[in-house]
Amino acid sequence: MPILVQKYGGSSVKDGDRLRAVARRIAESRAAGFDLVVVVSAMGKTTDQLIALAHSVSTKPSSRELDMLLATGEQTSMALLAMALGDLGIPARSLTGWQAGIQTEAYHQAARIEAIDPARIHAALSRGEVVIVAGFQGVSRDGEITTLGRGGSDTTAVALAVALGAERCDIYTDVPGVFTTDPRLVPEARLLSEVTYDEMLELAHLGAGVLHPRSVELAKRFDMPIRVLSSYEDRGGTMIVRTLSNTSGAHAFESNLETGRVVTGVARDQGIARFTLTNLPNRMHILSEVFNLLEKAHINVDIIIQSLRPEETTEIAFTVQEEDAPRVLEALNTSQHPDFQAVRIMYETSLDKVSIVGSGMVSHPGVAAEMFRLLTQAGIEIKMVSTSEIKVSVVVEAKDSVRAVKILHEGFHLDSAEAVHSFEQNG
Repeated sequence: MPILVQKYGGSSVKDGDRLRAVARRIAESRAAGFDLVVVVSAMGKTTDQLIALAHSVSTKPSSRELDMLLATGEQTSMALLAMALGDLGIPARSLTGWQAGIQTEAYHQAARIEAIDPARIHAALSRGEVVIVAGFQGVSRDGEITTLGRGGSDTTAVALAVALGAERCDIYTDVPGVFTTDPRLVPEARLLSEVTYDEMLELAHLGAGVLHPRSVELAKRFDMPIRVLSSYEDRGGTMIVRTLSNTSGAHAFESNLETGRVVTGVARDQGIARFTLTNLPNRMHILSEVFNLLEKAHINVDIIIQSLRPEETTEIAFTVQEEDAPRVLEALNTSQHPDFQAVRIMYETSLDKVSIVGSGMVSHPGVAAEMFRLLTQAGIEIKMVSTSEIKVSVVVEAKDSVRAVKILHEGFHLDSAEAVHSFEQNG
């Protein structure tokens, strides 16, 4: 029988009632003719509670012992779900990450999967059992329990689907799929039947919490279809694939690309800080100095803009997460480079990043211009801009970001199932 991998997040297994509901859903999939491998997260807020518990007994718990502790959250979920399936008369076997053959690098808290030996899973499937695997965890070559960091259960599920040659990987969450934007901000947001891997990667990096980017990167590399759907309701969900079909409803790309949708969605990333460094000598080693300091402090930099100034000086502006702003200042102030001593450092907080994403943007010029026109017409100041082939991002004041999302969603006709590429007529 074909293998189907399903993943259920923390909200889907948060209590006994939800676990029993998941068990019934698994039973339906099994009756449809699939061999089932199910990956589970820890129940509800268990991981956060375990972290708080660790800090209640230790001011600085070691990463190794944290991994030992946090791994128990998923183990609780897997055992309880196996019991719930047993009550339905369905044979099930729960496996920890290391029992499932998930080998990782020797790095605690954010390990990456190196290999999977699926022999034990295949053996259980051959006996007619549903296999329940604890997500978020594995084991290093030297036998140390590791955890995979944020989005680890999504990554576990996709990696297992690849290793097992599964038909697809279904990710069950508390939302029915991927929307054109956050429906809490724009009630008219529509559920998308399909998005591409590239679109989903951009949306995931931009704060859309449906999937973690690592899992999407893995699915893209091995061409593993992902379906995102709700564990609370029966709707079709969103398929994440390499190429959009011609039958994906409002998001279809017809044979004539001119009639296809150009913008897939609008995303908002909150809590951005913008740093501006002025009076820098216009020399490459200064740029290297700045970003080496930030790298050593493990600070992720997003948008970077360099501007040449008179008298052979340059200005650098870049964005980071607002929570990292104090560490950026601390890192930059450690520089002992003589050319860095006259540098002036300024920063601004209370900013958000608003982005439009769509694979159709590759072949349609003028998308950025229309975005800027819509925002400027609404009196929204654009502080920084970043572009890629399928994304345009702007940094705006936080107080304007929700309004910007609504304006762009309406301006690019994402609230209309029948709308096609038409912004050129609006300019």
